[in-house]
Amino acid sequence: MARIEITLPEHYLFSTELPLYIGHINYGGHLDNGLLLTLVSEARVRFYKHLGYSELDVEGVGTVVADAAVQYKSEAFHGETMVVEMGATDAHKYGFDLVWRMSDRASGREVARGKTGVIFFDYGPRKIAHMPEAFRARLGLA
Repeated sequence: MARIEITLPEHYLFSTELPLYIGHINYGGHLDNGLLLTLVSEARVRFYKHLGYSELDVEGVGTVVADAAVQYKSEAFHGETMVVEMGATDAHKYGFDLVWRMSDRASGREVARGKTGVIFFDYGPRKIAHMPEAFRARLGLA
């Protein structure tokens, strides 16, 4: 079976820190794979806020997650603080990929990397929308 390979961007637009609480840890004693995506979702919300937006209002339209891929690199444990770095790639008329890397702050050990496909969405008529040009320019995707 082919493994997922995530190519990281040359530079990141945003970075945030997230502590691992006991609720993030599974019976194996490390970060639960499902809760890793919860942490990435929190980082994504912070990413939009950093840019002056929310997931429901980017220049008048919202966003939805179209797909997600994760490549695990190492375990993460209770009490560690994760650094999540995010960058934008593969822009198209309706969205882009938000590529991220999660690492332990203290050691620099890479824990995981991934990609979240983001599509713009107009919640009024509930239809896919074009990526706002101002947002595209802000990400350096123009």
